[in-house]
Amino acid sequence: MPKIKPSKLIMAVVIAIALIATGWYFLKPEEKPTQYITAEVTQGDIESSVLATGVLEATKMVSVGAQVSGQVKRMYVQLGDQVKQGQLIAQIDSVRQENDLKTAEASIKNQMAQLAVRQANLAKVEAEYNRQKVMYAQDATSRSELESALASYKTAQADITAINAQIEQSRLTLATAKEDLGYTQIVAPMDGTIVAIVTEEGQTVNANQSAPTIVKLAKLDTMTIKAEISEADVMKVEEGQTVYFTTLGNSEKKIYAKLRQVEPAPNSINTDTNTSSSSSSSAVYYNALFDVPNEDGKLRIDMTAQVYIVLDEARNVMTIPAAAIQSSNRPQRPSRGEGTQGTRGEGRPRGEESAARGDNAKGERPARLELSDAERALVEQGKAQRAMVRVLQADGTAKPTPVLIGLNNRVTAQVIKGLKRGDQVVIADGSDTSNDGAKRGANSRGPMRM
Repeated sequence: MPKIKPSKLIMAVVIAIALIATGWYFLKPEEKPTQYITAEVTQGDIESSVLATGVLEATKMVSVGAQVSGQVKRMYVQLGDQVKQGQLIAQIDSVRQENDLKTAEASIKNQMAQLAVRQANLAKVEAEYNRQKVMYAQDATSRSELESALASYKTAQADITAINAQIEQSRLTLATAKEDLGYTQIVAPMDGTIVAIVTEEGQTVNANQSAPTIVKLAKLDTMTIKAEISEADVMKVEEGQTVYFTTLGNSEKKIYAKLRQVEPAPNSINTDTNTSSSSSSSAVYYNALFDVPNEDGKLRIDMTAQVYIVLDEARNVMTIPAAAIQSSNRPQRPSRGEGTQGTRGEGRPRGEESAARGDNAKGERPARLELSDAERALVEQGKAQRAMVRVLQADGTAKPTPVLIGLNNRVTAQVIKGLKRGDQVVIADGSDTSNDGAKRGANSRGPMRM
């Protein structure tokens, strides 16, 4: 076998390396640019609110009942009728009450006749007593005769007093009979709407055991919403705060009002015999009440309302998704190509300090955000805070930018300073799978830049 010269072997190795390098150069995978999920800085409204579930109730509802027993002879109203105060609603059979009235009147007539007899007798015994006094003074009669006449006279006076008392008692009975007769006519105690007919025409009601309800009458021109506030939110809620709600039938229409009252105790206080022994694991809710007009009558009793109690709001301001805000306790993971340059903070992993400080991919710090006196006052009052966001640049890179954030409801945040309308803020890297919820929220707000 012929021996290969070293020079030729070296030449073959060089050629092979050159071929491999050339192939790698042309066939190597192209490095893709970093993908970002972004959202646009927009102009809009933002609010921080407490969410609660409420129930619509009538401002005032009365159960109109019967105070006497008997058969409901006639109903003069139907369900949904508008009635005025004093208007006749139903008629109960009044035969027994009429008879009681006539009996009371007859009793008074009888007692008046007895009074006349006793008055005549009083006049007689009084005359006899006066005669006996004159005769006794002339020594023409005995003392016993005088005393007998005096006793008869006092007895007649007592009889008059007794019959007058009986007549007074009978008059009270007569007044009660008249009142009971009036109770057979059921009238409306107030203006309102018939919302329920409990007793139908022809039914017999018994008022001896309990007051039976004939109809339910409610004022529907104004509705009261009773919203259940959890104990975690009730300390944030105060009387006079703006509140609005939507109904299941019209979720697009917001109806605004002012909070009238927050009840001091939960509903469970009405049923618990010993509140201290109640289970601590059960949820506690407090009722918040407010009223809304209902001129068109579209709001009805027991409707479900989605209630929002506004704690703070900002109108026509620049907003960004809250997920775009970077902070030291939630650092953004550096994307491919951005690097993690910068000194390691004490107790912090690499890259976290630069994210909190706002260093860009090259380790450069962005310019510090200069604040006016008014803006610094907002920060001192806790109404604003400094933060950092990443803004997508024209070359596809993300530049850390200092901003001043105002109202933040953890979904949307107000940008007071540092951005302009139309800027694209980075919510997450396209390759970052640790924040899928933020990605889904970003997809609904802005495009994903590739």
